[in-house]
Amino acid sequence: MESGEYQVLARKYRPGTFAELIGQEAMVRTLTNAIEGGRLAHAFVLTGVRGVGKTTTARLIARALNCIGKDGNGGITVSPCGECESCKAIAESRHIDIMEMDAASRTGVDDIREIIESVCYAPASARFKIYIIDEVHMLSKNAFNALLKTLEEPPPHVKFIFATTEIRKLPVTVLSRCQRFDLRRVDGELLIKHFAGIAEKEGAEVEAEALRMIARAAEGSVRDGLSLLDQAIAHGGGKANAEDVRVMLGLADRAKVLDLFRHLMAGEPKEALALFREQYDLGADPAAILRHLAEVVHWLTRLRVAPEAGIDALVSEAQRREGRDMADRLKMPELTRAWQLLLKGIQETQSAAQPVAAAEMVLIRLAFAANLPTPAEIARSFEKQNASQTSPPVETPAATSPEPEDPAVGGATTAASQDDLLSAKKEAVQPTAAAGGAEVLALNQSASPPSVEEPMPISFAAMVELFERHREGVLGHFLRDAVEVVSYKPGALVIHPVGRIPPQISSQMRLCLEAWTGNNWQIAIDTRTKGKGTLREADEARQAELYKEAARDPLVSAAIKAFPSARIREVINLGGTAGADGVVNLDDNDKQDG
Repeated sequence: MESGEYQVLARKYRPGTFAELIGQEAMVRTLTNAIEGGRLAHAFVLTGVRGVGKTTTARLIARALNCIGKDGNGGITVSPCGECESCKAIAESRHIDIMEMDAASRTGVDDIREIIESVCYAPASARFKIYIIDEVHMLSKNAFNALLKTLEEPPPHVKFIFATTEIRKLPVTVLSRCQRFDLRRVDGELLIKHFAGIAEKEGAEVEAEALRMIARAAEGSVRDGLSLLDQAIAHGGGKANAEDVRVMLGLADRAKVLDLFRHLMAGEPKEALALFREQYDLGADPAAILRHLAEVVHWLTRLRVAPEAGIDALVSEAQRREGRDMADRLKMPELTRAWQLLLKGIQETQSAAQPVAAAEMVLIRLAFAANLPTPAEIARSFEKQNASQTSPPVETPAATSPEPEDPAVGGATTAASQDDLLSAKKEAVQPTAAAGGAEVLALNQSASPPSVEEPMPISFAAMVELFERHREGVLGHFLRDAVEVVSYKPGALVIHPVGRIPPQISSQMRLCLEAWTGNNWQIAIDTRTKGKGTLREADEARQAELYKEAARDPLVSAAIKAFPSARIREVINLGGTAGADGVVNLDDNDKQDG
C-alpha cells in the first residue's frame, strides 16, 4: 500500500453503526427506542469532551434516518446497512442532503441565513434533509436568534443535529428546542480493550502496560487514544512497549513515581532528587513528574477513604498492592498537605525560568514537610508538656529522668521548660508553609497557664489588659479587636463576636482567668445580641474626640492659623484639657523657619 493511501486509525476505525459506538450505551438505548417507537425529535444536541464521538454520532443518526437498505426498500432503522448509496454518501461526507457546517469558522448570521432559506426545499434524494452544525456554541448571538423560529417549527423533512464541547455557552432558548444527549468519557478499562482489539487487527504488538499509558493519556477520548496508539505503533515499527510509549509521551515511570513519593513521605530528599533526575534524564518533563505525583496523592487518598474507589484498570495489580500499603501507612493530614504543596509547586514549575530547579525545590519542601507534626499532634504535645509541668513532683529516680520521645510528633519530648512552651505556642499560631499557606490557629485549649495571684478585673478593658500582661497575645488581640461586650461583671462575661470565632475560645479564656485570679468564671458567646462596639473602636473614638478638643484650644488654633499646613500629630493628655494640662505636637509641612 502506498503511503498516500494510508488512513489513520482514528478515521479507519470510526464506528459505522450504533453497536460499534463504545461507552455510550445510555444514548444508544434512547435513540434506539425513539427510532423504533417513531418518536423522533426534530433537533438534537450532542455534548461531551473532545473525541468521544459527537460528530460520529451525528452522522450515524443521519444514516439511520436516511438508510434505504441493500434492496432500496428499507426504512428508518437503528442498524443502517452501510451499503446503500445513501449510507455510503453520508459516510464519505458527500451526500447532497446532509449539510455539515463548522460553526467555529462560520459564526455569523449570514451563514445561518443560508440554512434558513434552504430548509423550505424538499431533499433531493434522501428521506430527510439534515443539518449538522459542529461546535455550535461558536455561533454569534444574532445567528442563534435568527435560527430560533426555524429550529422550533422546521418543515417535517428537516432535522437539526448540533455538536458542542461547551454546552453551557448555548442559549437556553436553543437548548429548550432540542433533545439533549450527553456523551460521557469512555472508561479506561473499555479503552484498553478497544485499543487492544485494534492493535490486533493491525497486526501490531503492543504491551499491556503501553496500552494502560495510552488509555491514561487519552483521558476518556477515543480519538485521542487512537492517535496516540497510531503514533506508538509507528514509533516502534509495528511494536510498542511501555518504555517506548513513556519516552514518546514524555511521561515518568509510574512505578518510579511511587518510589519517589515513598522517599518524599519518608523525609529522604537525597534519594528523591536522585530518582527525579533519573526520570528527567530519560525525557520526563519536570512539571509532568509533579503532576504524576499529584495523581498518586489523589489515588492514595481515594484508597484511604473509599478502598473500592481505588480499583483502576489503568493501574497494574502490583501497583495496586503497593498503593494500598502506602495508603494504610499514611495519614490524611499528610496526604492533604502533600496535595496542597504539589498544586502550588506545579504552578511554580510551569511559570519558572528554570523548571528543573523549581521542581527540585518543590520536592525538597515535600521531603522536609513530611517530618513536620500535624496541628493535632502539636495540640497533643502541648497537653503532654503542660501535664508534665503541672503534675506534683514524686521523690523517685523516675521523676527526674527525661520523658521518652513520642514518635507521633516527630520525636518532640514532653518535658519542656515554660519558655520552650511559650515559644512553641507562638510558632503554632504562625502561617504554616507546609499547609500551602493556610493559617493554623493552634491554641492550647485544654492546658491551664501557671497560677498567678491577680485581683479580679473590675472592667472588660482591665480583663483584656490582664491577657496582654500575661503575654497571651492571640487571646488579647481577639478580645480587643474582634468582640463586643454584651455584659460584664467580675467572674461573668458575655461577648458578641464580630468575626470568625477561634475553636474553644471561651474555655481557653476561662482556664486562663481562673488560673490567674483563683476564682470561677462564666464566659458565654452570644451571636445574636450586639454590644456597643469593640475596645479598638472605643479607643479610636476617644482619640478622635481628644483631637477635636485639642483643635478647639486657643493656643492650638492660633498655631494652626500661623502655619496653615500644620496638622495635629499627637495629643498627650496629662489631665484636664489638651490646652491646659496636655501636650500637643504639631507637624508643619511648610518648609519655613520660625
